Amino acid sequence: MEWETVIGLEVHAQLATKTKIFSGASTQFGAEPNTQACAIDLGLPGVLPVLNKEVVEMAVKFGLGANAEIAPKSVFARKNYFYPDLPKGYQISQYELPIVGKGYLDVLLDNNETKRINITRAHLEEDAGKSLHEDFHGLSGIDLNRAGTPLLEIVSEPDMRSAKEAIAYLKTLHALVRYLEICDGNMQEGSFRCDANVSVRPKGSDKYGTRTELKNINSFRFIERAINYEVERQIQVLESGGSIKQETRLYDPDKNETRTMRSKEEANDYRYFPDPDLLPLIMDTNWIKQIKEKLPELPQQKRDRFISQYQLSAYDANILVSSKELAAYYENVVKASGEQAKLSANWVISELLGVLNKSNLDILESPITSQQLGKLISRIADDTISGKIAKTIFEALWNKEGEVDEIIEKRGLKQVSDTGAIEKMIDEIIAANPQQVADYRAGKEKLFGYFVGQAMKVSGGKLNPQQLNELLKKKLQG
Repeated sequence: MEWETVIGLEVHAQLATKTKIFSGASTQFGAEPNTQACAIDLGLPGVLPVLNKEVVEMAVKFGLGANAEIAPKSVFARKNYFYPDLPKGYQISQYELPIVGKGYLDVLLDNNETKRINITRAHLEEDAGKSLHEDFHGLSGIDLNRAGTPLLEIVSEPDMRSAKEAIAYLKTLHALVRYLEICDGNMQEGSFRCDANVSVRPKGSDKYGTRTELKNINSFRFIERAINYEVERQIQVLESGGSIKQETRLYDPDKNETRTMRSKEEANDYRYFPDPDLLPLIMDTNWIKQIKEKLPELPQQKRDRFISQYQLSAYDANILVSSKELAAYYENVVKASGEQAKLSANWVISELLGVLNKSNLDILESPITSQQLGKLISRIADDTISGKIAKTIFEALWNKEGEVDEIIEKRGLKQVSDTGAIEKMIDEIIAANPQQVADYRAGKEKLFGYFVGQAMKVSGGKLNPQQLNELLKKKLQG
């Protein structure tokens, strides 16, 4: 039987406020355990939550950026459950009336097709604390610093049909929240984490299979691997005559497997009811309009502009706008290169990102500035150096050996464009290879590459390739 994968994602984006959603306690990451949890976060008797206005503004920004409805009225509810790191015994969240309603993101897939992934809702809630199991022998520690940190939970429709589609959506969403500056997107610190709802069904069926939830996975690579494993597991269970249990499962990256964590709760298990300490949130349409007017150029708008302005492919543009910092770096390279947009894209994507990824560095940590890379590209464009020599200079720039023109001069890397000098070199090569010349003239045209290689070898790669090809063809034709 052929099976179809069905995936829906719930993403928790930690909002980039300095203080918590209902208190003035700090949200700074990395503080000593239990030093940033105040009486309100702990739910001590007599305290009252006060909503952080900046949290609401960030949620509205997301809704506008995700083509979504902004609810004129939303309500905070108590989600009741017991967990050691939930001091109040309930979490303040939103249930029936979330702040952000239906929306969508258009996602570019690997085959350059665009797929629309619908968003069901995005609601505000407070984070719980954190249970610590390391460094305690037979015990668990509780750190409540994270309790009360503002979260925006973004729930997609089950529109994704493969792990790759899920990752494409996640990366699009990740870029959006970072462009909006509402979340730093740091997956290692838990600022952007994902729960994946995964099921399979017979191909052609319109009935959903029983889903499992993969909980709190904190890297794109692990999310893809976890989904792929879970899909294969479910298919094996079903094909062997078993049935899928609706449950929450954990992913173990070391063993590359998922395992049961707990049975999946339903909404009625949480006994939701409106929080009596918080008034309904009524939105001012003029305020929403003001927020909209201040929105930055968003990833999809920037991608469309890069395609039209710089004549880039959708694939290249999508890579370059994946972060605001990378997009800015690219545009600075283009300016410094004398508007060599396509060549700049090739060098940023293929050379620079390649070596940054190998070195585990971010674009902001690049040893090569955008001005330096732009200057290097301008020297290729004006025939001062060849593309091959440029790679040598790129390496020298990476190692902080100086500026572009300084490296060219110091190492004697300037391209030879003197016709007389190139002709003399070609004559010597032809004289030294009579048999290859005869074979070429007899019809073995592939030998042309041999002569080009010999000339580049003798010159140390300094010959102007276009001139070399033209002069070599004339000389070989006799």
